[in-house]
Amino acid sequence: MTSTHLTESFTNPSNYVFPHQRLSRVLNNSTKTPIVLVACGSFSPVTYLHLRMFEMAKDYVRQNTDFEIMGGYLSPVSDMYKKPGLLSARHRVNMCTLAAEDSDTWLMVDTWEAFQSYQRTAIVLDHFDHEINTVLGGVRTQDGEHRKVRVMLLAGSDLIGTMSEPGVWIYSDLEHILGRYGCLIVERAGTGMDQATDSLARWRSNIHLISQLIQNDVSSTKVRLFLRRGLSVRYLLPNSVVDYIEQNGLYQDEMTSSPTIAHSDKGKEREKEKGAEHDPPLPGASKEVS
Repeated sequence: MTSTHLTESFTNPSNYVFPHQRLSRVLNNSTKTPIVLVACGSFSPVTYLHLRMFEMAKDYVRQNTDFEIMGGYLSPVSDMYKKPGLLSARHRVNMCTLAAEDSDTWLMVDTWEAFQSYQRTAIVLDHFDHEINTVLGGVRTQDGEHRKVRVMLLAGSDLIGTMSEPGVWIYSDLEHILGRYGCLIVERAGTGMDQATDSLARWRSNIHLISQLIQNDVSSTKVRLFLRRGLSVRYLLPNSVVDYIEQNGLYQDEMTSSPTIAHSDKGKEREKEKGAEHDPPLPGASKEVS
């Protein structure tokens, strides 16, 4: 990895503090490369599949790589990212925080992306690299040797599909994300990975494909449709998140929950539905993205 970021400075939201309370600072195996997993997306709302992706990645890393995971982060997208069903960042961050607190001890929620203007995925990964390696100083081995942490993007296979489509992503950002950082891609029901990765062959060594051994097609889109129909979503989301949605009356009128900005301000890198979930609609429902 090089040390070059796409920006010389980072603008932090008011009162922002980078969360690192669950970040392991000591590498257990000095022969391993320390990594941190970052999942960027809307998380509107966060589901068990979002959390399950981290567990699948942990199994894959342990069995197939020379990496050691030091921590994992959910990074909810900014309100300035216009997308149907995008609830306010405050609610999405709160739900992600509840989900992370109920999960394993290595997941955290970073609010840097959520509470400011829209940030491209490449910049978000640079932010994590800056905070972990420059501000915190990376990690160390059991013998005290300093090691730099590698930041890696964790995403569903629908995202790698958009990366393979010409003109959807800025090429320099793809080079930065896939060349400098790399990614772990989790198979999603109904989406193929092999064809998508063929067009990204130059970065193939940095793209790790994770098969979903137990098929799970839960999506935020379907959860919102259930909620709008008055159907139960328990056991699709953590109970704490379900309780939060009920207590705050969320997703009752989705058409009014999405912030509005000029179309020209949407995603400077032309990311196509960042973190989007292209699942088929429920029977009788109109097709939409989460």
